[in-house]
Parts: sequence; structure tokens; C-alpha cells
Amino acid sequence: MRVLPISVTAVAAALLLTACGGGGDGDPSGSASGSGSGGGKSGDTAACRISDVGLEVGPVSAAPAAGDTGTVTVTLTGRGTDCTLDGFPRVTLAAAGTDAEVPADKAAQGQQLTLAKDTTASFTITYVRGGTGASLPVDKLTVSLPGSPDAQSFPWTYGPVSSGSKGVPDASVSAFQQAGD
Repeated sequence: MRVLPISVTAVAAALLLTACGGGGDGDPSGSASGSGSGGGKSGDTAACRISDVGLEVGPVSAAPAAGDTGTVTVTLTGRGTDCTLDGFPRVTLAAAGTDAEVPADKAAQGQQLTLAKDTTASFTITYVRGGTGASLPVDKLTVSLPGSPDAQSFPWTYGPVSSGSKGVPDASVSAFQQAGD
């Protein structure tokens, strides 16, 4: 009778993979097309703006030494009218007066979420701590949302960030994820 649990698991996995499709149109922003999921109406809601959400940085797992990996989670909380988060946030790190954009995580797939009042979503910045050599002495993190020109800045107190070619930070930002239930 072990065939039944394996069959159920295989069917569930197939359905799950089918639900993960869509958005494969080569859009470099990582944003999905069509209606999204997120617990509310999505097709007719406006893009979230910084003024529509509360932003909080943390929890943080700071990289303790050069070459180590750290993570910084940013949580968004809806303040009022439903709004849409689509794909990836725009994250820049400021170092010595120069802004360096953090690229989207290549392994992540963006999705569209509806953020209602008092619901939360989050994204994570993963970075490699810099040391001697090519690193950015980051002192500020700036976040903006897709479809909105507004931005909000926070102090960066997690040490220098390693940088690759052309000053690109050795870091990535995940897609928005629904938080909570």
C-alpha cells in the first residue's frame, strides 16, 4: 500500500510545479504577468508606493568576517488601501557618495502580490562582506518599489560589501514574498 502515498505526492508535486509557471516571457525585471496571488484583488489595484506601506529593516544576520555571507530582511506592511507589489524591489547601496544597485537574485522568480491593510510582505538582501581589496564601504541602504518613483533610505551598519567587476556589489535581492499566514 505504499503506492498510494507516492502517487498522491507525485500528483501534488505536479500541481505545485504547474502553479509555478507563467511569466516566462524573458522579462528581465522578473515581474510576472497576469493576475497574481496574495490574498486580495490584484488586477485593478495600483502599484504600492512608499507612502502606502511601512518599511522595517530586520531581522539581520550580519556577515561576521570578510568573505562571509549575511542577510538583511526588509518587511513591508500595508497601511491602507490595497496595492500591488510586482516582481522585485529596487535596492541601492550607497558607498562614499556612489550608489550601487543590487541585482535581483537570478534564481528567484518575481510574482505579483496584493498588499492589504495590516498584511505584510518581505524581501531579503543577501550579501558577501568585503574586506581588503575590492569592497564598498556601504553606509546607506535605499529601497524603492516597482512602479513608484519614491524611495526610503536606512543606515547600513553591517560592514563593507564585497564588489565584483565595475563596482557591482556581491549581493542580490529576492523577490517579494507574502509574509504571515
